Amino acid sequence: MANHALDLNPPNADIHISTHGSDWLWAAFSLITLGLLVTIFLDFTRPRGTRLFHQLAIIILATTSLAYFSMASDLGATPITTEFRGAGESRQIWYVRYIQWFITFPLLLLSVLLTTGLSLSDIVTTLFFADFVVISGLVGALVHSTYKWGYFTLGVSALFYVWYVLLWHAPRTTFAAEGAFHRGYRVCSAFLAFMLLTYPISWALSEGSNVISPTSEMIWYGILDVITGPIFLLFFLFQLNTVDYAAFGFASGKYTDTAAGAPARVTKAQEAGEQA
Repeated sequence: MANHALDLNPPNADIHISTHGSDWLWAAFSLITLGLLVTIFLDFTRPRGTRLFHQLAIIILATTSLAYFSMASDLGATPITTEFRGAGESRQIWYVRYIQWFITFPLLLLSVLLTTGLSLSDIVTTLFFADFVVISGLVGALVHSTYKWGYFTLGVSALFYVWYVLLWHAPRTTFAAEGAFHRGYRVCSAFLAFMLLTYPISWALSEGSNVISPTSEMIWYGILDVITGPIFLLFFLFQLNTVDYAAFGFASGKYTDTAAGAPARVTKAQEAGEQA
């Protein structure tokens, strides 16, 4: 069936994606949605109380699927005047992608960092700087003057902090279960850090300097999102499959824990009531 997305939702900028670009986005949407369905299936195969990492992956992939459905339909973009190569013309800037990253980037880091011995304050700070990177990229993309490179510099500076935590600080913490996932973390964090290196390069060549077309931008970002989305997450979940979930010490004390057979937690107030 022919793709009529650009006919039904005409581009709102001089420099915009082509029908072939929309075709690729539909393909990426299909791959991401397939990964989402597989993850949902895997989630249901696990006992209650051992689904945190799977459900984080579901949130990430569901958000990414929504963003790619929007972009494949030629929706979720705004025109911004270009600074280089055809200066004065407008180019599509996809704010829906940054909404996606604002949600998925911190959750992706959270999934990986929860397997380490990092303190809650360190994890929260890292998640903040992850969103700082995304916001800097969005604001810089929406600026048509050279000031956009100031936002780019600020975003990359924040990304250095994320790299520091992933590659230096977190691996030196005490891992649960005598480091049962230490090696798995090193593999996953190194791969993720490498993938994060490629996003600023794509930004600089597309939203930043207008060197590559929006269609090439979509292909580049699409490949990155497919790799860091369903491919990486399924690999990460596979690595976790051999680790005893109880070793991480996750416990909420909520109904689902008790229903799964975990002992109910008795508060001091309840103990006092029983004694009375």
